[in-house]
Amino acid sequence: MLKLKHIKKSYKTGDFQQHALKDVSLSFRKNEFVAILGQSGSGKTTMLNIIGGLDQYDSGDLVINSKSTKNFKQKDWDAYRNNCVGFIFQSYNLITHISVLSNIEMGMTLSGIDSKTRRKKAMEVLHKVGLKDHAHKKPNQLSGGQMQRVAIARALANDPDVILADEPTGALDSDTSVQIMDLITEIAKDKLVIMVTHNPELANDYANRIIELKDGLVTSDSHPVQEDSEKPSTFSIRKTAMSYLTALALSFNNIKTKKGRTLLTSFASSIGIIGIALILALSNGFQVEIDNFEKDSLSNMPIQVASQAMQMDAASFSNTSKTNDLKKYTSEKSVYAQDDVMDSMIHQNKIDEDYIDYIKKMDTDLLSGISYQNTTQLNMITKQQNGIYQPIVFDIQSAWMQLPTQFKSDANQSVLTAKKETGIIDSLYDTLVGEIDMNQPGLVIQVDAYNQVSSTTLKQLGFEENEHVTFDELLHKEVKVILNDSWYNEIGQYYMPGSNYEQMYNSKQTITLKVQAIMRGKKDKELITSGSGVLYTPSLIQEVMSSNSSSAIVRAQQASETNVLTGQPFDKDPTSQNTKEATLAYLGADAIPNSIMIYPKDFESKDDVIAYLDAYNVDKATDDQVLYTDFAAMLSSLSGEIMSAITIVLIAFSAISLIVSCIMIGIITYISVLERTKEIGILRALGARKKDITRVFNAETFIIGLCSGLLGIGIAQLLTIPANIVIENVSGLANVAKLNPIHALILVCISLILTLLGGCIPAEMAAKKDPVEALRSE
Repeated sequence: MLKLKHIKKSYKTGDFQQHALKDVSLSFRKNEFVAILGQSGSGKTTMLNIIGGLDQYDSGDLVINSKSTKNFKQKDWDAYRNNCVGFIFQSYNLITHISVLSNIEMGMTLSGIDSKTRRKKAMEVLHKVGLKDHAHKKPNQLSGGQMQRVAIARALANDPDVILADEPTGALDSDTSVQIMDLITEIAKDKLVIMVTHNPELANDYANRIIELKDGLVTSDSHPVQEDSEKPSTFSIRKTAMSYLTALALSFNNIKTKKGRTLLTSFASSIGIIGIALILALSNGFQVEIDNFEKDSLSNMPIQVASQAMQMDAASFSNTSKTNDLKKYTSEKSVYAQDDVMDSMIHQNKIDEDYIDYIKKMDTDLLSGISYQNTTQLNMITKQQNGIYQPIVFDIQSAWMQLPTQFKSDANQSVLTAKKETGIIDSLYDTLVGEIDMNQPGLVIQVDAYNQVSSTTLKQLGFEENEHVTFDELLHKEVKVILNDSWYNEIGQYYMPGSNYEQMYNSKQTITLKVQAIMRGKKDKELITSGSGVLYTPSLIQEVMSSNSSSAIVRAQQASETNVLTGQPFDKDPTSQNTKEATLAYLGADAIPNSIMIYPKDFESKDDVIAYLDAYNVDKATDDQVLYTDFAAMLSSLSGEIMSAITIVLIAFSAISLIVSCIMIGIITYISVLERTKEIGILRALGARKKDITRVFNAETFIIGLCSGLLGIGIAQLLTIPANIVIENVSGLANVAKLNPIHALILVCISLILTLLGGCIPAEMAAKKDPVEALRSE
């Protein structure tokens, strides 16, 4: 019934190859007791593992009931182990966290036998081995002999054709060994029993056939089988299948032995669920929090008056010059021009000296600062670390910005004067190093939350691109602002920038700038202060304009009706950058800023500032009005969206703990795989498929995930009680925090999904473990 035909098996370790079996051919009868003798390394255990389907041969064939196994796939070997062979191990190899009865039933469970039949057969074999009264005990409550009897009962339970015993008495005393051997001898009357042993006396006393192995070869066979002709086989093996309930039961019983660890794991992984559940429960009260957020954070947002303002009202979108004179769906055979919608939305502000004077008369008690941005070109040169002089030429609007001017109220007259104290800056930024002096021309570096500035900025300052620069290096950096008379050279009727940067750098017609300070936006003001760059003090632009307004190029441009820089005539379009006024402003002859940033002191003051700005436009024609952009109002109008965004952000932060818990579950599952390695080997020996092993560990993570989700929802529900009390005391709103049952269900599902994801890799690792190696683990 069982034949080995020219079986060869070798193992390779690095460059060394060990031949465990060398062309072994044997046949076995349907019922006999065969003892395999041999020294360690002779190949007897390898042969037993190949017969049992735990290990596969390299070449040859294993024939069972005239059926070749050459073309067996993994699922066929699993079914073979489950239906055709039963294992009795020296170390018993029982699953310790389930009962004796469950151990015996496991093989039948994998075969898909119903529970009633399983229970009946298990009790029968337990009665046969004399352990019927111990059915509901755990294996560790039994003696060594009793555990080996359980192993024998498990091997018999599925009524296999072959019983494989690997040193079945190796861990037993002599009296118990006799009892076990008598039991195995009784089994051999009806089945083929193949026993591996080191003990010749044991083999001679009990076996009716002895086979000796040496160096992977059969050296003797006391009762060989006479070969007869083989007939084609119709032999088939029932496939194995572990149900999800069985996997859950196995995992649940394992988890019960580690209650403390499971509880701590579930609690740790539920923290994210608790956080998200509370956020969702409190979302109805977020509007109150948003109102507070607007008052605390948006009060520092500026009101911008720029040369161009966007009109965002609906009328601006629909307003075109000719629409009101036309009929809808006309039958007229003509096409009319329509004004560009963007043109109707953009308003050209006329910022002049009258308007600047009007701004300067504003009640200073309403303001914490103001910033003027001019179009004046700053001609800068920096000395690089390699000694090369590098020009920095740019439009100030698109590059470095002016710091807001800080103010105080004069008791005798309503004027705005600069002061050294940086009120608005202190409210928005933390000064990391240095000190800002508004009265001295200088630079301030603004870094982002990560202490970053763009590599372009560092390169402009003379440092290597992508270089790590210390605060001390920045504070010692010098930048020279070259005034017009040194920067421009007169060539005929035109003026051209010079190219001898070293000479200009060392000229007396310069303003030396140093980095006064490095600042970073406050954590609670990130909405306003995000980003990085270089800012300069207001006194710099004042000094530059004071000198450049009387420079030779400015005088020449004032006297000429063509652009002295390009030689081209000026554009007539007032919005163009190539007008005489724009060119003079670029050269520093026009002190009128093209943009003003007004910083109200607080939310209440902002309303008064808005009223003051609106008063300027009263009774003025539309083209003469100066419009502004209220950034705080724009954000306030989107309060609903802000509430949703804050909820999402908070959930995202809480979700970080979910990711951490996912990783933690993966680690816990991996530890469980290591702890249950022998159990993996036992299940594989009983015929469990790789997917069944995966299913066992997925079931364990499923249980932990379910516990985590339910625990998190339960704790969150309890926390809503004090949360509602606090909210009611603070805001007067009662029962704000209420968790939607749908949200609770979704969060439990998320917990399950994340834990399953966290455990999937260790579960796959468990499934790929070699069953032979797994059975050897301790």
